[in-house]
Amino acid sequence: MRRLPYPLVAALMLGSASAAPVQFVPVAQARAQLPFSAPVPQPKAAQYPAGTLPLAGLSLSYGLGLSGSANLSSPAEQAGEKRVPGAELATQRSGELSTKQTEAVSVSSPALELNWAVRDLKAEWKTRLGLELPVAAGGIAGKIVIGTVADPALAARIKAAGLSASGPEGYALLVDASGAYVVGADARGAYEGAQTLRQLLTPAGLRFARISDAPALEQRVAMIYLDQYSQGVNDKLIPLLAELKYNAVLIMSDYVQWDAAKAGGWAHPGGATKAEARRVANLVRSYGLEPIPLIETPGHATWMFYGGKNLDLRQDPDSQNPYAYDTLNPETYSRVVFPVLKEAAETFGATTIHIGHDEVRNRDRFPAQANGKALGYAKLITDDIVKIHDYLKTLNVSTMIWHDAAFADAVAGTVPTALPKDITVAYWNYDPGTDFPMLGQIKAAGFPTLGASWADVGSAEGQAQAAARAGINGMIQTRWTGYFGNPSIWDGAAEQGVAYVRAANAFWNPAAAPLRNADLLYRDLYQPLPYASASGVSADLTPLVTRSLTDDRNQGWILKGPDIDLRNLKTGVQRFGAYTFNVSGAVMLRGSRDAAKALPTQATIEIGRKADAIAFLHTTGWPSATNRENIGHYDMAYTDGTHVTQPLEYGRHIRAWTDTVTSSMVAAPGWTGQTRDGLDVNVPILEWVNPKPGVAIKSVTLVSEGKNANPALIGLTLIGGK
Repeated sequence: MRRLPYPLVAALMLGSASAAPVQFVPVAQARAQLPFSAPVPQPKAAQYPAGTLPLAGLSLSYGLGLSGSANLSSPAEQAGEKRVPGAELATQRSGELSTKQTEAVSVSSPALELNWAVRDLKAEWKTRLGLELPVAAGGIAGKIVIGTVADPALAARIKAAGLSASGPEGYALLVDASGAYVVGADARGAYEGAQTLRQLLTPAGLRFARISDAPALEQRVAMIYLDQYSQGVNDKLIPLLAELKYNAVLIMSDYVQWDAAKAGGWAHPGGATKAEARRVANLVRSYGLEPIPLIETPGHATWMFYGGKNLDLRQDPDSQNPYAYDTLNPETYSRVVFPVLKEAAETFGATTIHIGHDEVRNRDRFPAQANGKALGYAKLITDDIVKIHDYLKTLNVSTMIWHDAAFADAVAGTVPTALPKDITVAYWNYDPGTDFPMLGQIKAAGFPTLGASWADVGSAEGQAQAAARAGINGMIQTRWTGYFGNPSIWDGAAEQGVAYVRAANAFWNPAAAPLRNADLLYRDLYQPLPYASASGVSADLTPLVTRSLTDDRNQGWILKGPDIDLRNLKTGVQRFGAYTFNVSGAVMLRGSRDAAKALPTQATIEIGRKADAIAFLHTTGWPSATNRENIGHYDMAYTDGTHVTQPLEYGRHIRAWTDTVTSSMVAAPGWTGQTRDGLDVNVPILEWVNPKPGVAIKSVTLVSEGKNANPALIGLTLIGGK
């Protein structure tokens, strides 16, 4: 008998649409939020013996006769209400959860960092377990103790355990049957150790651990933005960065609505208010991070020309969209630059301000005017840096710059020698790799030196290794998501949020293995959820499958043969991230490619059940030319005759199996793997939250728009309901 090609069989059987009843397999953990498998950043030396310190019977205590014990109670606590200083900041992550007293923490020093540690631990208990972690008083012994080696009892305990806490921000962490002990070489080290302890929390208690740890790089900086969306984003990012053990943030502040900008008519409506900038600075400090405002000069200075203002100060008089200012016009500084820098120093309480100085000649002519040409670029850029440096020094503020204005090949022999050597120079290079000789050259020239990485895998990891070898001061993880694009760090440019996690691991411990699940960790840290699970049922989609995941005879998946298929995505019931699916093949629908034109335009799964949510394990056979293109939708039909539609926007709700850039966290990370020929591939997960959980869902229909990116459903799981 002549065998018909698989797509033709599917087309003959299914026509333009398909519908079939499917079998459902009960799953106890249809969705389950689980603790980290290991702390991030990876400690320098760590062992995790089998065992858990149970939650029951533990307490958070102080005033126990420990050296320098601190009374952390506020007036409200003394009146009977348990609260830690700064707890109002922590509750932004905790939500409204039920409370139950379990453990208590001993704090053996009044240092502010230890108060922060207690606040963060309490927030972790509240968020993850829905429990209160009380601070006990009155001589009650706690089994979670936070302190420093200045306490003889704690120093002796970690020494007896064979652990050590040394160097700035170093700590030892011991969790065994007797309790949990976080002992810093200094108060900051105790705070960093508390972040590790948070990640050892499970629903059963604290995992046993023996850790001696300290950072390899002194300065670990992450870049954030201020804009009109600042509060909703930065209130999540800042605790995340603290947990990842960054110790400073570089804050893009060009478009803050400074008083000088308002008075001059060039304040941008999309910029953050000055009050918001001050609030963020205070929040940053409350998590142990140093705020470093970034005001870009003399290039990238579009902020000062907003609304057509200050055009007399532009470097290039022919520029229709001014980019750089005139360094020879005194009013550039007296009218704009110095007033803004003064406001920034006061608003942030800054000890350092980054003044940009990158890509100065990228767009406009520089120099463009006759007087500037007579002096030359090197003289102009040197004088500009020195002028701003000297002004900031009158404010007791240090200066930071990007490297390229001073260390470009054309000026590297002249400009650096003319600059004050207390200027911190940040060398940006976003290529993956481990060979960055410029780091050593800048250091050898006498400047405090930082490296700067970006989002590509291998950028932060490789340059952090080079930074450690060169013995420079540290690293900056940059972020470039647009001056008014704060929400994109979750939806639109989420890969740059994922890079925060990878970079933190590398900056703290450059010798650590690269993280393989950084996207899952970022999702969990940005929107921390309770450690909880929900049961459900997973559909066996076999009756609707149009393509197998393997392609041994050019009849499966995308008809490219066995080297380019999803054979490593195994069939059967399995867990991907937080979700469980029953995988049998792909319900691939029609697309514009020849290999997908014969497929059905839609497929209907008969449900007949209630559900709180539905998780879709899905992808597309090929990518879309543009993000946010509508490539199809799910239609949820209820037994009461109503319908709800879930659109499928490419890059947001779904993406191609070969598109491994996680640009949006609207869809969760799912399965990741490789093809037989070594191509990295993935299949994301979209969770649809049912707006009508009390009404049974009759069916779910997947519809394709027939475009290049054609949807393919691989798994469907109902969460909750009956």
